[in-house]
Amino acid sequence: MTSSDKPENASDTAPEHTGVAARDWATASADPQYRAAVVDLLGALAYGELAAFERLAEDAKLAPTLEDKAELAKMASAEFHHFERLRDRLADIGEEPTSAMEPFVAAYDGFHKQTAPSDWLEGLVKAYVGDSIASDFYREVAARLDSDTRSLVLAVLDDTGHGGFAVEKVRAAIDADPRVGGRLALWARRLMGEALSQSQRVVADRDALSTMLVGGVADGFDLAEVGKMFSRITEAHTKRMAALGLAA
Repeated sequence: MTSSDKPENASDTAPEHTGVAARDWATASADPQYRAAVVDLLGALAYGELAAFERLAEDAKLAPTLEDKAELAKMASAEFHHFERLRDRLADIGEEPTSAMEPFVAAYDGFHKQTAPSDWLEGLVKAYVGDSIASDFYREVAARLDSDTRSLVLAVLDDTGHGGFAVEKVRAAIDADPRVGGRLALWARRLMGEALSQSQRVVADRDALSTMLVGGVADGFDLAEVGKMFSRITEAHTKRMAALGLAA
């Protein structure tokens, strides 16, 4: 999962945290269901970052210039450092990182298999648009986490520089050949559908995560709020498409 730009509709004003979100890890983790949800969340994020590192390194082979290749290598390195932070956090709280990541391998690998880019531009769109959907989802969840976990999650979702790089390269390609825009718009819509489907399957398979989303572990997520959350994610996707010069 490649980290992406902060959504344009995200508020710069820090919310007033209540319930679980007002506690630290030591206090919040006394609830075994909450602890299980956080372990799942960190495991999913950790494998996502590891997969992002692998994919960016692979995408570098498609880069048209040495400068582009070096830029992707730098981003891949940043993703690996994010993975290390999540892995170390799992170990610090007494969890085996590999075991925490294992339940999410099939879903991530399945998504990447279904959305393997055929060229350099599709790879850039996937990193900027496709993976950004997951980042938006994790930011939404982070607002309901304990303070220690929230800080870590937000830190590993920091932009690695891929956002601005992708926008510049894709817009230049469309300017050079407007026909490229139609193909990439269709590709981005496919990515949106696949990302949402995989996310829903993962949540459905993990009881602690699903409970966190619909209420009971973290505060404020009822079914109506889940609907609003996905509306915000869709809105952010539309804005990213516009930034690329593509129709949503």
